[in-house]
Amino acid sequence: MRPLGWAALVVAAGSVVASLVLGWAELAAVGIVLTVALAAGGVQAVGRSTYRVDLRLPVVRLKVGERAVAEVVVHNEGRRSLLPSYFTVPVGRRNVNYFVPTLRPEASHDEILSIPTQRRGVISLGPVTSVRGDGLGLVRREVQWTKSTDIFVHPEVVRLTPAGSGLLRDLEGQSLQIISDSDISFHALREYVPGDDRRHVHWKTTARVGELMVRQFDDTRRTRTALLLSGHEADYLDRDEFELAVSVYASLGAQSLIEEREVVAFAGSDTLRTGSRPYFLDDCSPLDLAAEHRPYQQLPAWVGAKIPDASIAIFVVGSTPTASELRAKLPLLDKGMSVFIFQCQRGTPPQVRELDDATVLSVGSLEQLVKLMRRVSM
Repeated sequence: MRPLGWAALVVAAGSVVASLVLGWAELAAVGIVLTVALAAGGVQAVGRSTYRVDLRLPVVRLKVGERAVAEVVVHNEGRRSLLPSYFTVPVGRRNVNYFVPTLRPEASHDEILSIPTQRRGVISLGPVTSVRGDGLGLVRREVQWTKSTDIFVHPEVVRLTPAGSGLLRDLEGQSLQIISDSDISFHALREYVPGDDRRHVHWKTTARVGELMVRQFDDTRRTRTALLLSGHEADYLDRDEFELAVSVYASLGAQSLIEEREVVAFAGSDTLRTGSRPYFLDDCSPLDLAAEHRPYQQLPAWVGAKIPDASIAIFVVGSTPTASELRAKLPLLDKGMSVFIFQCQRGTPPQVRELDDATVLSVGSLEQLVKLMRRVSM
C-alpha cells in the first residue's frame, strides 16, 4: 500500500461509517468507489511474475569522459503472457524508469542505459526492480531482480617518464648519506670496536697496520614511496583545483606501481590499496574534500611518525598553502628522505624550485606534469 492507498482506505472506511450514522447515500458511494479502486489495484499488484532479468555491463572500470552503456534484458520464462509493467533502475543518484510491454512466453525486451562518466566517482547501478500496481498509485508491488553493481569512473591519468627507481633500484637500494656498519655498499675502513661483526674485518689492512680494521658501508634502503594527497578543503581554491590534484596524485601513484615500487598511499584520512594499479585507481575514484581531513601542515609530521622508513615522500596539495607553510614541518622528516611537493593550480606556469630539503613543482595541468617529471629524478 502506498501512502495514497492508506489515505484512500481511511477515507473509504470513514465514509461508510459516516453514511451509516448520518444516512447519507453520497458518503456510502464515496466509500464504495474507493474500496473498488483499492481492490482493483490489489488485483493488478498480486500474482507471480516469471521474469528473468539480466543486467549486462561490459566493464566496471571507466575513464572520465569514456562512453559507456549497460543493457537490461527482461525475459518471460513462463507459459503465459505477462501484462505490461514498469521497471526502474537506479543509475547513481537518478532512477531510470522504462516501460516493458506485454511479453509472450519466451519473449524478451531490451533496454539500453547510458552511464554518466563526465565526472570521477563511483556509480551504483541497480538493482533492477519491476513495479506493478494500479494507475492511481494506490497499490504498488516492487520486486528486485538483480543485485547492484559499482562502476568506478577513474580520474584522468597520464603516463609519466620512468623515474629510474623501479625494480632494479629496489634490489640495489637507494644510497643515503648515512654511514652503516652493515650493508652492501662499501664506504671506508675504521678501527675495530667491541661488538663489531668479525665478518667485516679487513684482514689485509689489519696485517699492514697492526690493528683490527673493519669495513664501513653506505646505508641503503628499499625505495619505499609515501604518497599523500591533502583532502582538506582549505588547501584548495575550488573543486576544479582538487580534481587536478587527484589526477596528479593518481598519475604519480600509477607510475610508481608500474615501476614496481613499494608504495604507501594516503588521501585525506583514507588509506588506499596499492596491491595493483586498478585497485589503486578504484580507491581514487570516490575521493572528496572534507573540513575534518588532515591539512597539509600536519602531513609532514605525520609522515615522519608513521612512515619513518620511507625513502621518498610525495605530497600533492592545492595552491592555498604558502611557502612558509610548505617549509614549516619539513625538518621533522628523515634527512635521508627525498621530498617532493606537487602544488596544483590550474593555469599556473610549470615551475621547479628548491625549498630547503624539498623540491616544489608547480603544476597547472596534466600535460605540464609530464614535462615536469622529465626535469626531476625520484
